[in-house]
Amino acid sequence: MAPRFRVIDTGLREGRANIAFGQALVEAHKAGAAPDTIRFLHFPPTALIGRHQDLSAEIHLAHCRAKGIGVVRRITGGGAIYLDEGQLGWELAFHRKTLGIGSLADLTRMICEAAAAGFSKLGVDARFRPRNDIEVNGRKLSGTGGFFDGDTLFYQGTLLIDMNPTEMVAALNIPAAKLEKRNLHSGAQRVVTLKELLGGQVPDMATTQAAMLDGFAEGLGIDPEWGEISTAEEAQAQRHFDEEIGTEAFVHEIDNPGADAAVLRASRICPGGAISAWLRLEGPRQDRIREVLFTGDFFVTPPRMVYDLEASLRGETVAGIPAAIERFFATARPDLLTLRPDDFRDVLVEASSHAALRGPKSP
Repeated sequence: MAPRFRVIDTGLREGRANIAFGQALVEAHKAGAAPDTIRFLHFPPTALIGRHQDLSAEIHLAHCRAKGIGVVRRITGGGAIYLDEGQLGWELAFHRKTLGIGSLADLTRMICEAAAAGFSKLGVDARFRPRNDIEVNGRKLSGTGGFFDGDTLFYQGTLLIDMNPTEMVAALNIPAAKLEKRNLHSGAQRVVTLKELLGGQVPDMATTQAAMLDGFAEGLGIDPEWGEISTAEEAQAQRHFDEEIGTEAFVHEIDNPGADAAVLRASRICPGGAISAWLRLEGPRQDRIREVLFTGDFFVTPPRMVYDLEASLRGETVAGIPAAIERFFATARPDLLTLRPDDFRDVLVEASSHAALRGPKSP
């Protein structure tokens, strides 16, 4: 018998409220209070950054404020995206045993291939592009990403149905290195919408959702069935919004970390994404780590792995960075969808090397 998934549509919600509901869904599922679930969600004009991204580096904040565009930090990793009423968000929350697959990379492929099959039912040739995009003829139709929290997998994606690309470009600060990597001149060239692919016509939302559910049913071997949102989920979502996700402190948690001239920085574009290391040293020889921060558009699971790594490095000597990072990953054994342990090591070693250019602090 195919595993049953509850299907819900939480409607058009303010961006931070949407993310807060996602967190509530994860916690309810972990507690056994919510079944395996597929959720559809809709956004007003919103710029969303990944959990580990530097806010000011990714979003044109002045433009967003002037145009009333919401600014949101997701609970998942990945890069900055722009959504509005012309896009459809989708999420899955289910137990790692449901599909009998425990690897985030394998589940990413399986989910994205199922979603692509659903999109293709609408008349487009959608394909999964590793590591976490769905494309049509090399242009991005859907971005995805997720993580494990305990035994619960939380996986998010978007479907670009109809969008003015100039709005996206105005809201987001798309790094030149990302565009050069794909031989593009602007972010608008990288994405494509169903409307463009279908010659100006778009299916209604019910048809689009039905196609996606058919893709998930066939590709994942599940039985999606429309269900109800519980009052407990709504109450928990409101708590997350009020206490964390809806607050300015959460959204600005990582914002211009290099404003202090004492902070050392190095950045790299790796095959699996961008990563930066921000490093503050201490001691008379400036050879001991006081604080380290990793930012970028990467995906890791469990979600708090990056914070645990940062904490484990405090007090470590600069010379001891490679060994300390090797020890951490040997013990923690996280699931890295887009980066390798060596990427964290190399970018931090590079940041620490800049200290030699400054010399020790004067007594």
